[in-house]
Amino acid sequence: MGLFDAFKRAAAPLRRFSALSASAPDEELFDDEFQRKLDYLAMVSRRVFSGAMRAERRTKKTGSGVEFADHRDYAPGDDFRYLDWAAYQRFDRLLIRLYEEEEDLSIYFILDTSASMAFGDGEKLRHAKRLAAALAYVGLANLDRIAIVTATDEISGRMQSTRGKARIFRIFRFLGQARAEGPTDLGEAMKTFVAQHKRRGLAVILSDLYDPAGFERGINVLRYNRFEPFVLHLVDAREARPALRGDVRVYDCETGDEREVTVTPKVLERYAEAYGQYLDEIRRFCTSRQVSYFRADVSVPFDELILRVFRRGGFLR
Repeated sequence: MGLFDAFKRAAAPLRRFSALSASAPDEELFDDEFQRKLDYLAMVSRRVFSGAMRAERRTKKTGSGVEFADHRDYAPGDDFRYLDWAAYQRFDRLLIRLYEEEEDLSIYFILDTSASMAFGDGEKLRHAKRLAAALAYVGLANLDRIAIVTATDEISGRMQSTRGKARIFRIFRFLGQARAEGPTDLGEAMKTFVAQHKRRGLAVILSDLYDPAGFERGINVLRYNRFEPFVLHLVDAREARPALRGDVRVYDCETGDEREVTVTPKVLERYAEAYGQYLDEIRRFCTSRQVSYFRADVSVPFDELILRVFRRGGFLR
């Protein structure tokens, strides 16, 4: 990964310039047109998942649901309505029927706000915000519990769990204030996240996955703590072929480390190959561990990406 690391830094001057531009407020990020698209996406999601969604979000708990789960022996005080008389006739035992209990799905949006997300005049971060807001609205429309955190090498911001479509404006405000700055260490940030959130659920990571310690660590922390990761990988095609030529001094926008690099067409070609291999490595890792993965190219409109997520499946449970 040495070549990839070198050109991750090679694009850093562009990212550093972008970070300055990305600090401007995001007043227009969630405008009226955006909100109209949210209603359409929520309607499409109900149509796509009609009839299957509630069955998929059943928990392992037993209670007063409608789907049979198991039997247990009758005990004094149990409700006679749950006695299984067919089992009594067959086994001469009083058995109580147990049912699976349904509960709301908790969806956590983990937004990477490290400095690398400011590349391209902040487009990766803005795109990630739109995707998070759109998916959160779909969740709210389906009565799920939505929480959002921002992450660098720590949990830098946190919006408590909320429900109901009217709460989307609270989400707009929270996301609008997020800024790209600081280093990336999703592994450490996720350790804090799982300590702060005891209720397990779907954990949607929105990140470019430029993590010097390895993109795998943060995903694995979620997996090992019984969250279900869903990776939305923000990519920008401009990063595959940085606009650099000749002898240049580059620096990492997150750490400030400097390096002198001679950029030739051959080097750019090798870098593009390494970049593609890195993207494939992320996809293979997620696939092999049954982690839902979706590559979100910033050149594709957010609503089209959301529809692709619906078609791929794995978001609404």
